Amino acid sequence: MKTLAAALLLTPIAALAAPADHHFRGYAYDLKSNAYLYTEVHRQTLDGLNWIDGTIDYFDPKGAKIASKTLDYRADPLIPVFKLDIPGEGYVEAITEVKPDRYTMSKTFEGKTRTEVIKRTPGMAADSGFHSAIVQNFDQLLAGKELKFRFGVAGQLDTYNFRCKKVGDTTFDGKPAIKLLVEPDSLLRFLAGPLNLVYDVKTRYLLEYRGVSNMHDPATGKAYNVRIVYTDTPPKDAPANLPPLS
Repeated sequence: MKTLAAALLLTPIAALAAPADHHFRGYAYDLKSNAYLYTEVHRQTLDGLNWIDGTIDYFDPKGAKIASKTLDYRADPLIPVFKLDIPGEGYVEAITEVKPDRYTMSKTFEGKTRTEVIKRTPGMAADSGFHSAIVQNFDQLLAGKELKFRFGVAGQLDTYNFRCKKVGDTTFDGKPAIKLLVEPDSLLRFLAGPLNLVYDVKTRYLLEYRGVSNMHDPATGKAYNVRIVYTDTPPKDAPANLPPLS
């Protein structure tokens, strides 16, 4: 099995093009009850398939903004400088600095900030960089090969070994798509649930996500388990007063 870094070296470089905006929404439901939880509004700047920077705003079922996230991949395509801010909880998690040999994660809750400096290893990804790792190794996954990578989780101030593999073909909104399974590559998989993802074969866009959320249940303080659909047609229970995508 090639390392992720070696696989990236074999990935064809996308044709040079002017950066383009990619705006879309995700609609999140409770994985068990199917209750509508929140909406994600994504604004990305892409260079071909490469994610340069972007924002994600989160809105509750009534359309009130509850959280925001900024991302910047200029330092590393797999480890973004980012900040997730949930004001109502006094919660912030972030990667504040990315250097050639290390990066710094932080977590603030109830007025206390903790940080951790992580040593970088070849092919390491962090936060939303797992999406970039999947996109850059899409052909490998399509061919049925397993992708392994070390993954940094700012909310835990730690890193974990993960693996990703194709588990089936499907369609989504009439588009050819593949199903991917992402799970810890250790005994942690018996404690942490897997992520089930659906990706568009042609565009390599994420179409559906099932797994742990970065939003929290206010009743318990724990992260939701969610199903998020990224569809062009808003579901009937989505708020009508969301900001426009343009």
